[in-house]
Amino acid sequence: MARTQKVRAFRGMRDTKYNGWTNYATWRINLEILGDIEFEEKVTADYLEEIVEDVVFNNTVEKDCLAADYARAFIDEVNFYEIAKDINEDI
Repeated sequence: MARTQKVRAFRGMRDTKYNGWTNYATWRINLEILGDIEFEEKVTADYLEEIVEDVVFNNTVEKDCLAADYARAFIDEVNFYEIAKDINEDI
């Protein structure tokens, strides 16, 4: 696959539903990072994003490296408002 096709495929990710979620990134972050947390109070999208960034950048990836850049790009695709709404409906 040519580089421009890969870029278009990644950018198109935000327009593609995945397992009932806005996109793959939203589904994956909810499943693997936020899914095991028992929230007792309502949450905001900003709070969830802080949790994810803390998990990713404080525990697994150097802050100034190529992997961190890819992680930031992936996190930028996440619909944290959708995840917050889903969590808050269960509280």
